[in-house]
Amino acid sequence: MDLLGQRWSLRIVWELEAGQMGFLELRRRMDNCSSSMLAERLRQLQDAGIVEKNAKRAYELSFAGIRLSQALEPLWDWSRVWAAGEQFDPFPPGAQQ
Repeated sequence: MDLLGQRWSLRIVWELEAGQMGFLELRRRMDNCSSSMLAERLRQLQDAGIVEKNAKRAYELSFAGIRLSQALEPLWDWSRVWAAGEQFDPFPPGAQQ
């Protein structure tokens, strides 16, 4: 599980949630990640069984990767709210404080 805490790992999972893509397309989507770092992280994610490379040499989430993505969805929803600069009120009107 240390792999998931390493830079770029979750971003790769997030990008592949959109569907399979080749290395160059994935690299284009991850502007600040070097090609060598992306290749290393993809290899590690493959070794961990989270990402697979199919016959077309495109990367995609494995069954375990899909389940991981589903488990992370609430976290990504939360980050979208905060990244958009919206304020989160843990005590909406009528809630007990």
